[in-house]
Order: sequence, then structure tokens, then C-alpha cells
Amino acid sequence: MSLQELVVVTGMSGSGKGTVLKAFEDLGFFCIDNLPVPLIPKFIEGIHVSGGVVERAALVIDIRAGEKLHDLEDALSVLRDFEFRLFVLYLEARDEVLVRRFSETRRPHPLTAEKPLREAIRLERRRMRSIRECADVVIDTSEYSIHEVKALVMERFRRHPRVEKLIVYLLSFGYKHGVPLEADLLFDVRFLPNPFFVANLRLLSGRQREVVKYIRSFPETKEFLGRLLDLLGFLIPLYVREGKAYLTIGIGCTGGRHRSVFVVEELARLMKIPSVAIKVRHRDEAQGQSRAARARVDGGI
Repeated sequence: MSLQELVVVTGMSGSGKGTVLKAFEDLGFFCIDNLPVPLIPKFIEGIHVSGGVVERAALVIDIRAGEKLHDLEDALSVLRDFEFRLFVLYLEARDEVLVRRFSETRRPHPLTAEKPLREAIRLERRRMRSIRECADVVIDTSEYSIHEVKALVMERFRRHPRVEKLIVYLLSFGYKHGVPLEADLLFDVRFLPNPFFVANLRLLSGRQREVVKYIRSFPETKEFLGRLLDLLGFLIPLYVREGKAYLTIGIGCTGGRHRSVFVVEELARLMKIPSVAIKVRHRDEAQGQSRAARARVDGGI
């Protein structure tokens, strides 16, 4: 049996590639960190002549490759012609987050020999731009903990039962906390009436009965959900037909606590599409919890 799946992990230094590689190791992947780009064809050739011992592999290739990084695009084009499935995963984070992470770990950025830290990050982002455009999925880890990043990878690349299903991730988020770059489809629900401006609903979430009742009371809510379900009912079977394994649908409101959470829960309840498994994640639902606790003490926000 030859190699079935190859994941190339790349992206910004400090974005979590080491954590991701550990997740792949836990999933049984054969993992190599910082493989030189010219050795990629040799690596693939070695696997094919090894008798099929390695079925799944993950490689981290990033700015440490130096000038040879320019050859990665051509190498990826060649790899896509092989019989195995190639998946390019790009990780990134906002500049201020990367600066904080390097400051906390006290590890040097690979380009700090050339530039101060902030300039090194900007230089790396420019050099990685064309590689980013080759990625199948881009994940911004700015708002994720190490455990959340690992869980995301574990869930997406874990081997599932032989029943072929498209896994649809319904992801609620708040625009003020950043758009989730891993989303394949994005829907903005900020046009719905906002429970935040109703005093007795502000500290609740979109999963609580009072908020659900409030948002459902508006006619545009019912019409929007009906139209969205019709659209997804049309699109998702086409993704299944094309053999897509994962689809992430992002539903965003301002803070990610009320309207987006409500819509995701409604979609999860109402979507009935054959050969589809639904998974729900509320990225920013807890963002307001500490502020809510302070509000109870102070008497208001």
C-alpha cells in the first residue's frame, strides 16, 4: 500500500506549527519538521519503494527553508499530480499576537538576524504570501489556545468510519474578534435584531431560551433561516458529489455571543441532508463571560 495522504504544514513562525505537528503525530502520521524543499521528491520516492509502511505523512516546511522556499510552489504543483491526496495547511496569526508569543517564549524569530522582531514578521509575511495562496485551508490561530488548535486538527484529520460523509462544521463567531480564515462559506447575520441592546438579554447567550424567543419573534429571522437552509440544501450535495471531506460554514455577528450562536444552533437542528455529519462550534460565545461577571458586580456594563 502506497502513501494515501500527505499534509504540508506551513505558515508564519509562531503560529502554532509545532503544536499542529504534534497533533498529527498523535493521529499516527509520519512527521518531519523542516524538511528541505529539494528533498521532498526523494521523500515521496522513498515512501513508494518502502513497501507501503507509511500511509499518512505530515511535513512542516516554512521560512527556515531559506532561498529554497521559492521552489515550494513548484514542488506542490508536482505533488498534486501524484495519486495520494495532498493537503496544504497554512497557519497564521496577527502581528501583535506573534510578537507576544515570541516575547513570552523568548525564542528568536528565524529572520531576527536580518531584522528586529516586528520587521522580521512583516518580511516573513511578504515572503510567505505566494505560499499562502497555494493553501487548501488557512487557519488564523490568533484567538485559539494551544489545546484548541490541536483539537481542531485532531477532529479534521482523524480517520472516521468507512461511511463516506461530508463533515460540516457550523462555526459561530464575532466580527470584532476577527473573521475565521478556515471558513469555506461566510454569512453575516448582523442585520438581525441584536439582543445585546435588550437589558435583560445582554448577559445571556444565543442558546438560552429568552434570547431564542426574542430573535425568533422577528419575521426576517424565519425568512432568512428558510432561505439559508434552501441555499445550503442546494450547495452541500454538490460538495458531497465533488468528494469534499470537510466544509466549514461561518456565521458571524458583532460579538459572537447572541445572533450567530442562535443561527448556528437553528441550522444544526433543522439541516437534514443525507451523507452529511454536522458539528457545532461557538468560537466567541465565552468572550463576554468575564465582562458579564464584572457587570453583575458593578451593576451594569
